Amino acid sequence: MLQRASLMTEGPRLCGNDWVFQQDNAAVHNARLTKEFFHEKNITLLDHPACSPDLNPTENIWGWMARKVYKNGHQFQTVDALREAIFNTWSNVATSLLETPASSMPKRLFEVINKNGGATHY
Repeated sequence: MLQRASLMTEGPRLCGNDWVFQQDNAAVHNARLTKEFFHEKNITLLDHPACSPDLNPTENIWGWMARKVYKNGHQFQTVDALREAIFNTWSNVATSLLETPASSMPKRLFEVINKNGGATHY
C-alpha cells in the first residue's frame, strides 16, 4: 500500500529531494519492516514522539476525508460501499490539500516547542 500511496511519489516533487516522511509508529503493526522499507527506498523518517497529532498533518487529511465520506450524515449499508466511498474520496484529493498541511510543518514544530510539548491550535 505504501508503494502506491501518492505521497511516496509526490513527496520529492512537492518538497524536493531532501523531504522527510513522518510515520505514526503507534499505528504500524510491524515497525521494523516498515523502517526497512523506507531505508531501502532512501526515504528519511522524522523522529517524533508517538501519538503527537499536532505534528501529524495527515490528521488534517483524515478529517477532510471523513467529512467528505460522511457528508450530510451519509451512512453505508455494506463495507464494500464504505470502501468504495473512501477510495473515491482519496482519488479526488487535490494536490493543494496535501501541500497546505505539509507546508505548515515548520510552524507546527515551532509551536510545539514553544508550548513545551503541550497542545497547539493544530
